Amino acid sequence: MSTRYAALLRGINVGGHRKVPMAELRTLLGELKYDGVATYLQSGNAVFSSASGDEDSLAAELEQALADRFGFPVDCLVRTGGYLEALAGACPFPAAELQGKQLHVTFFDQPVEAGRFAPVDAAAFAPEEFRLGDRALYLYAPDGLGRSKLAEVLARPALNRGLVATARNWNTVVRLVEMTRD
Repeated sequence: MSTRYAALLRGINVGGHRKVPMAELRTLLGELKYDGVATYLQSGNAVFSSASGDEDSLAAELEQALADRFGFPVDCLVRTGGYLEALAGACPFPAAELQGKQLHVTFFDQPVEAGRFAPVDAAAFAPEEFRLGDRALYLYAPDGLGRSKLAEVLARPALNRGLVATARNWNTVVRLVEMTRD
C-alpha cells in the first residue's frame, strides 16, 4: 500500500540562489520511483506517493538526489498526509478566521521541548503569539511574517541549534493537506 507524503525543501529559490526548478524536482521525484508527483509554488513543496520507506529515509534519499543533481545540499523534511492533516486540526489559533499570511507553521526535523523557547519573552511581542505542536511551531503574526519581530527572534540560530527547520504560511499548509489526501 502506498502512502502520500509532502516534501518540504528548505532554502531554495530564494533571491535567485540555490535554484531548483519545480519541473526538474518533479522529474527527480519520478526518477526516485515515487508516484503521483506534484509540486506547489516555487518554494520547494512537493507531494508524492511511496510504498516503501518512512519520513526520515525518504528525506535522506531526496537530499542525496538533490545534492547529486544540483551540486548543493538541500535540507528536506518529509511528512505524511496524515501528519499534515493532524497538524492542521491541532492548530491552536482560529485559522478559519485569519488570513493565510497571518498564520505560519515552522516544521522541525525532530520534537522540540518547550524549554528551548523559554528565553523568549512572548508577552513582549503581543499580539503576536506562538505555540509548539508535534515537530512544529505555530506562529500568529497579525501583520504578516515580513513585519514580525517575534518571527525574527524565533529564527535565531541559538534557539534552533541542531534543528532543521522550514516555515510555510497557512495557505500552503492547507494546500499541502489537500494535495496529500488519499
